Amino acid sequence: MQAHLNVVLVIPTGIGAAIGGYAGDGLPVARAIAAVADVLITHPNVVNGASLYWPLPNLWYVEGYTLDRFAMGEMALRPTLGNRIGVILDRGMEPELQVRHRQAIAAARATLGLSIPAVVETDQPLAVHLQWSETGVAWGTLRQPDSLLRAVDALQGKVEAIAVVARFPDDPDSPQLQAYRQGRGVDALAGAEAVISHLVTRHCGLPCAHAPALQPLPLDPTVADRACAEELGYTFLPCVLAGLSRAPHLCDRPQPNDLQAHHIQAVVTPYDACGGAALLALGERGALPIFVRENTTALAVPPTALGLSGWIVANYREAIGVLAALKAGVDPQRLGLAPIP
Repeated sequence: MQAHLNVVLVIPTGIGAAIGGYAGDGLPVARAIAAVADVLITHPNVVNGASLYWPLPNLWYVEGYTLDRFAMGEMALRPTLGNRIGVILDRGMEPELQVRHRQAIAAARATLGLSIPAVVETDQPLAVHLQWSETGVAWGTLRQPDSLLRAVDALQGKVEAIAVVARFPDDPDSPQLQAYRQGRGVDALAGAEAVISHLVTRHCGLPCAHAPALQPLPLDPTVADRACAEELGYTFLPCVLAGLSRAPHLCDRPQPNDLQAHHIQAVVTPYDACGGAALLALGERGALPIFVRENTTALAVPPTALGLSGWIVANYREAIGVLAALKAGVDPQRLGLAPIP
């Protein structure tokens, strides 16, 4: 049986990553790594570009809570040919926004051929609240989490994946949003989005991803390229539906052909964001960490601070070179690279 190169690409959300911290701007990196890897696992914020997405047959779309559990050996991932997707809409959406999202669902059925058999509305507005940490990291809370979980329960047994659309607060004049649109800030929505998907997956054991519902922003011709995907339409839902359509199933009792943590050969991560559970757990299980210096973040947790070994590379081009060497059975030092001792 031929050996496979299985890679995890980690770019944590809500920490202002220079690459992957905006509107799907990590997707070029994912596409390039997927051309080398046999299986590439990454989380939705890396590849979600609102109305833009790119189908990659060997990319496994896995939200952060699931990725952590997988990395710690608590569950396996099972590939699927396709999922039935349930969509949860926040009762807090205005009627026009709700229609726009229902039209996106109808378009995904008609144009992409996706199976979306159930759409439910929460029985109360979810009331998302956004917050910032002292270090500039975005996070948030739901004031009505039980309403979300009741909607999840209504979908149980009908679907294999769940998309959530929650109404997020509009703040078009905030300095944080202006900086983000100019390609300099942190995505204010990302932390709360992660809370929502984590909550759903922990509750029901199904793949989940989130699309925020917002009113369209005023036209601004100076928006940075990497933030432009979020300027294109009325909803961020299309990329989420496309990603969930083939998201792997989550399995507590692995079968022989399921992918498990010890099958991962390498994990690629920003150099200064090394405190995540997935990276640490995969490193303990033998995966080779590759730390990318150019992908700076709002954090300051380099591998040396945690005593981690692996490869420090200048950019994702070098990271892909290390992966290509691994796949070819070539020592990356022969390419002029040196590992952390």
